[in-house]
Formats: sequence, structure tokens, C-alpha cells
Amino acid sequence: MDVTPRHRSPIDPDLVPAALWTRAYLRRCEAVAGSTDLTIALRRDDGTASLFRTKVLAAGIDDAATYLHVERTLKFLLWSRGAPEVHLAGSSAEQLSAKLRRDYSPDGPRAFDAEFLRKVFERPLTIRAISDAELPNASTSHLPLGRNLDGCRIGFDLGGSDRKCAALIDGKVVFSEEVKWDPYFQADPAYHLAGIRHSLELAAKHLPRIDAIGGSSAGVYVNNKVRVASLFRGITDPALFDSQVRDMFLDLAKAYGVPFEVLNDGDVTALAGSMSLGRNAVLGVAMGTSVAAGYVDQAGNLTNWLSELAFVPVDYRHAGPTDEWSGDRGCAVQYFSQQGVGRLLPLAGLAMPAGLRLPEQLEELQRLMAAGDTRARQVYEAIGIAFGYALAHFASFYDLSCLLIMGRVTSGQGGTVIIEQARAVLRDEFPELRIDLVVPDEKDKRHGQAVAAASLPPLRR
Repeated sequence: MDVTPRHRSPIDPDLVPAALWTRAYLRRCEAVAGSTDLTIALRRDDGTASLFRTKVLAAGIDDAATYLHVERTLKFLLWSRGAPEVHLAGSSAEQLSAKLRRDYSPDGPRAFDAEFLRKVFERPLTIRAISDAELPNASTSHLPLGRNLDGCRIGFDLGGSDRKCAALIDGKVVFSEEVKWDPYFQADPAYHLAGIRHSLELAAKHLPRIDAIGGSSAGVYVNNKVRVASLFRGITDPALFDSQVRDMFLDLAKAYGVPFEVLNDGDVTALAGSMSLGRNAVLGVAMGTSVAAGYVDQAGNLTNWLSELAFVPVDYRHAGPTDEWSGDRGCAVQYFSQQGVGRLLPLAGLAMPAGLRLPEQLEELQRLMAAGDTRARQVYEAIGIAFGYALAHFASFYDLSCLLIMGRVTSGQGGTVIIEQARAVLRDEFPELRIDLVVPDEKDKRHGQAVAAASLPPLRR
């Protein structure tokens, strides 16, 4: 298979873009006799389901490539759409599902993924083969949240290196503040709770009353319950997590006594973009401490999809960079986040002082970029090239016309370089795709996320 990117970064030249690899594999399927259809179905407990149709080579013809295609596609589906049940339909479904079950078992190489999904859906992941007749109908539920701007509201956004809050009166921001913090490896939930309370009280001082509170945070939240979140990854004791973290936002809601909603920060990013741009079919991607993503569909609705794109595979090289949390290779977090910056800096010949944290490494990169350092520019070019190819892969899983790009990694001159490179990749490699890459203006950068978060809960009538 010919997987030769037209765009290569001199500091990260071995990238094997998932989009190019997949297209090459599918072209091979069309050219080789005996190739068959395969459908991957994901069933969720609310009755909704996602279907993804692809092709595979006949058994015995490069089984390694076929399994790579199916396993990487399934992993993307599990992290983008999410479900506790996976069904495969097709002539090769039985063999493929057996190997997938082994890999996604507690002892397999995808144990992290299986355990994450178990926490989200509160039951083990199951994978089995079914007949075409047993396939469910594709369906998605919509979350009736957002776009409510009446009354006195607080919006907050909890990131890995800072937390933001804003006070709004009838949609107008009357106060906003950003406070640095370091929640990732804090083992005591009191640290997180105190920080959240501090942000809420900062905003509350600027309102005559509080009618509603909305927030965004990295992780998966269902009815304000914390299912699993990188924000609380330092709390490794399951009993402590269950007793002091899981209901943290429910307890805050009771304390304030007003409508209170918390969603994944990626969903709120997409909602913010949809609200500010007046557009739908928006995928929002925030390159910050990790990779936050969210999706607003063609009808302008938030969905029940996970969209945890930090862990989706975007690079199929065998010796790709390894994510320190999941242990997998080639996942988006190693390309489009502060972790990605930290990985690329030494490849560009930029040595950072020992012990310098990732946020400070990013700040130094931004300073060097502003000073015209060509090595700094190479880092941003590498991110942009990888991002352009990743967007083409995303378009196979999301119906999108607009990509909203946010986050600290995209701040300053470097963000412009990222977008220029990504647009060049899309133009030269994927001219059939019509995806607008949009960066929020300074007003939306400062307030957009908090405003969208504040708009989540409707007022009580």
C-alpha cells in the first residue's frame, strides 16, 4: 500500500496518517477479489446505536493489515461515539471479534480503553459477532441543553492548568477570571472542591443573585455525575473517588439550590462555536493540557457521543509515540496538546531545563516563536501537518462542515502556522473535503467557553 504523505515535517518525518493508510487499504479491498463488507455496530443503554460500514480483505490475504484496520477503526468509534456493546456483522466477523475480545480484555493491550468504558457505562465492554439481520438501526439522542442566556448566570471551565469563571447577566459578561491550578495529580479531592468553590464565589460577587450555574470540564459526566475524568486522575482510590468525587457537582448543585449542569469541555467548546458562528455541524477541538473535543450536529444539537478524541488513533506507524496514560501508540494527545509540544521540542533541537512543566515549556516555545526562532516554527508546522491529516480522518466519522480550533497550543503566531499547515494538507491531499477551519476571535477566546457553559441549564419556570 502506498502511504506517502505529500506533506512531511522534517522533525517528525515518519508520520503514517490514519486517513492515508485507511484510504490505501480500502483501495486495495476494491482491487482484490474476495473482499467483503463489515459493519461495526455500537449499542448504548439508552436504546441508541451507531453503525459504521467498511470493507475488509478476504481471510488469508494480509490478515495483519485487516486487523490493524478493524481494531484502529473500532478504537476510534469507542472514543468518539462510545458504547458498552460492540457487534460485528460480516463474513469475517467471528474471527475478528474473537481477537478484539482478547485485546480489549482486562489483560489485553487495550485494557485501558476497556476499563475507561466500563467506568463510563458502568458495565464491562462486550464484543461479539452477529448476523446482518440483527444489526440495530442507527440513532442518536440529543441533549436539550445550551443556548439559554436569560437571568444571572455563572459559567465555569475546569482545565488541566487553569480554571476560568464568568458572571453573566442576560447573556452579557460582567466579570471573568482565570486562575492557575494543578489538579491532575492531586490525590486529595478537597483540592479540586476548594478550587471550584473559589471560582464560583469569585463570579458570584459580581451578580445580584444566582439563577443558574453551568460548567465544562475534561471527562465524562452523566446527569452531573463524574463517571471518569482526567481532572481527577490523581485520585486512584476507588472508594475515595466514589465517596468524594462522583457526586461532587450534585453536592454543589444542592448547596447553591439553582439549576446546575456540567458537561464535557469538548461539547461546550463545540456549543460555543456553534453559538458564536451561527452554524451547525461543528466539531470543536481544544489543544490544551490534553485534547478536548465536542460535536454539534447538523440540527444544532449536542449528542450522547463521547467525543474523547485525545485517545483516537491518528498515526499508524509501528513505533509511534506512546501515550503515558493509556499506553497506546499514535493517539491524538501526543500530537495536539501540551504533551505533543513536549514530545516535539527535543526533535526540533530545543532543550528545556530539567523539571520544567509542560505549561511552562509551551510558554517558552511561544516566546521563541515570537522571537522568530526557526526551530519553534518547525514544532508548530509538525503539529499543523499532523492535524490536517487527522481532520481528514475525523471527517470519516463526523458529518462536519466547520472545525473550531481553540486551546493554549493554538495561541499566538504558532496557532496561525498550525492552521496554515492543516489547510495546505486538506487542499493538497483531500480537495473533496469542504471543512472551514475557524479560530474564535479574542472576545470568544476570553469568554466563549464560559458563556456557552453558563447557557447550559434552563431556568426553572
